[in-house]
Amino acid sequence: MTDMTATQLVTWIVYLLAAVCFVMGLHLMRSPGTARRGNLLSAAGMGAAVLITVLYLVDQNSAIGWHGGLYAGIALIGGLLVGGGYGWYSAKTVKMTAMPQLVSVFNAVGGGAAAFVALTDFLDRMEVAGAFGLDLSVEFSLPVVLDIIIGSVTFTGSWIAAGKLQGIVSGNPITFAGSRIVMAASALLAVGAGVWTIVVGGNTWTLLACLLGALVFGVLLVLPIGGADMPVVISLLNAFTGLAVAMAGFVVDNQILIVAGALVGASGSILTKQMADAMNRSILSIMVGGFGQGDTAAAAAATAAGASVRTVDADDVAIQLAYASKVMFVPGYGLAAGQAQHEIAELGDLLSAHGVTVYYAVHPVAGRMPGHMNVLLAEASVPYDEMKEMEEANPEFDTADVALVVGANDVTNPAARRAGTPISGMPILDVDHAKSVIVIKRGMGQGYAGIENELYTDPKTGMFFSDAKKGLANLIAAVKEYLD
Repeated sequence: MTDMTATQLVTWIVYLLAAVCFVMGLHLMRSPGTARRGNLLSAAGMGAAVLITVLYLVDQNSAIGWHGGLYAGIALIGGLLVGGGYGWYSAKTVKMTAMPQLVSVFNAVGGGAAAFVALTDFLDRMEVAGAFGLDLSVEFSLPVVLDIIIGSVTFTGSWIAAGKLQGIVSGNPITFAGSRIVMAASALLAVGAGVWTIVVGGNTWTLLACLLGALVFGVLLVLPIGGADMPVVISLLNAFTGLAVAMAGFVVDNQILIVAGALVGASGSILTKQMADAMNRSILSIMVGGFGQGDTAAAAAATAAGASVRTVDADDVAIQLAYASKVMFVPGYGLAAGQAQHEIAELGDLLSAHGVTVYYAVHPVAGRMPGHMNVLLAEASVPYDEMKEMEEANPEFDTADVALVVGANDVTNPAARRAGTPISGMPILDVDHAKSVIVIKRGMGQGYAGIENELYTDPKTGMFFSDAKKGLANLIAAVKEYLD
């Protein structure tokens, strides 16, 4: 500490304060009611860390002359404006239904940037070491190799995940003859070249071989994974991004990168485990892929049994809602796709104003990424105390007069309670325990698991075929007539 310059001391203090902001922000994100403050606090910490790093690097480059500091300042500030401007614009203009794709793209950028930092720093140090006839230490080479492998897998894997979510790449599992062999070979290439770089002594070619193997492995890792598992994959790739950033921190000896990356990696890993548990699936089985490949024998048997559905219209549903004591709303991706969060919130407010108890049952994997549905409902000003996670919501269905399902599919399917289906054992919302069930859906299409939803043929279920936004608007108008 005594040998620090004033600039170094200020930088160290800002890094420490930024780390505190990260920890406090992550703690606040545990609750929907404080998540916004937590996000802003974390963003403020990162903003301060980035700005002080720019100032520090400009100061360091000024040591070689005023032109060094000027050039460094132009390059860094230019990069900050371009990257920050694009990030701000993307987050500001993205539709909530496309948020998972944007998160995947951000994961790709983070992982790719971390790998690029490690690669360039390795090449620079190797050039200097070669000029003096020295070898790079294991302490330096190890985080470089780990950063390149993790960052590269994250980079290509996240782009494939974003493509699947956007519909550019098929959401079904994609495999080809020998794909597993190619995947194993690419992993062997990445690990083998990485070990050679660390133990024997690396060069440009061994590191590039490691990079190439990791890039191919990332593509082949995500391609065989079906759309139903995308929430878990996004969370896992987010954890990978954090680990890659932490490794980059070790490479360039930057403490704030290590702290931020470790926090993202740890929290992402915990969230991935929780998401997998919510789907009653192991992380390994998800990464092996193959979920959501289409109809199963069990689903075909259910359809062949001649089960029929009961259709209802807006007036039928409005009567039930207007005279109910408790109503459970079950939002799903169909609600998000129809951008109907404001309509369901208006309907909830209307019923609450007339003494009806209203809750919103949110499954952990509702939507396409962790917390997606909570954010949508919060955007529509739904009171936080009305949002019930699955553990809280399920007991409420037993005393609910009406369960109104809007665009949710697999997470309400009673087939999960029966063995022999792709979702067997998956925790679901006990929608069928309510006295009456209404499902707003455009058609009888299947969810990502690729099976029929047995809830739709339950005798007490009424199917209200409509777009989520239009259907809810019609319900609001009809309910007002009965309540006035």
